[in-house]
Amino acid sequence: MAVSQAQLKAFHAVAVHGNFTRAAEALFLSQPAVSDQVRKLEERFGILLFHRNKRSVQLTDLGERLLAITQRLFAAEAEAEELLSTSRALETGSLTLAVDSPVHLLGHIARFCDRYPGIRVSLVTGNSDECLRRLQEYKADFALLGRVVEDDGLITHVLSSDPLVAFVAHSHPWAARESIVLADLEDMPMVLRERGSMTRQILEDEMKRAGLGIRPAIEVEGREATFEMVAAGLGVGLVSAAEVGASANVHVLPVRDCLQRMTETLVCLREQGSRRIIETFFEIVRSNGR
Repeated sequence: MAVSQAQLKAFHAVAVHGNFTRAAEALFLSQPAVSDQVRKLEERFGILLFHRNKRSVQLTDLGERLLAITQRLFAAEAEAEELLSTSRALETGSLTLAVDSPVHLLGHIARFCDRYPGIRVSLVTGNSDECLRRLQEYKADFALLGRVVEDDGLITHVLSSDPLVAFVAHSHPWAARESIVLADLEDMPMVLRERGSMTRQILEDEMKRAGLGIRPAIEVEGREATFEMVAAGLGVGLVSAAEVGASANVHVLPVRDCLQRMTETLVCLREQGSRRIIETFFEIVRSNGR
């Protein structure tokens, strides 16, 4: 019993976009047409792929398993299409990058867009674990991770390695200091990134190595939220020196005895490394310094 490609595409679009309306827009079809394709797929095999309500849909356990397959299927389809159209010299297409911090890739992205203006580049942000998950789920072509990566299933390229620095509001008592040591952080309220953030992981490792504890004041998701909370005087933040920029809202303090550095590594799936668009972006990154 062959599975209909159109029905699988409709299912995949609904699963990825979370509802039938956005799926229909992505497929350039009407919502009833997409709904009909999914319904026919479910009826044909006597299964349920979605729990439906008025505003959204939720995958069943079977739907989750099928999504994992269709992600691989349509990633392979895109790879085949790209292989067969290499003569088009990257005139059209898309490139998605999942990054822990955009600042490390902005120059490379600018050069890529300048050379290949027909390629649509999408940037999604998250912590290192989230970015790697997007890559492994075929939702991104590249992931930028804040750590060294050793995985035979990945092609890797180290972009940078920078020390961690603390930062405080200009109203903070440390605003007059030039640097700190780890022991200074033990009794100080900290604005911490979410679990999965390499910045937080390095801080926890370094404090443990020094036999020191951490006093969390607030936990936030994302680097920008960390800067906002610290600038508002809610605690001390920690970030890679490359990511602090020229912010006028905070005072930056090197941590003199912090041994670990934040290493930014660009990775792609080895199985997709021969895709022309991936090879080309890697070439641009490797041929230009940071």
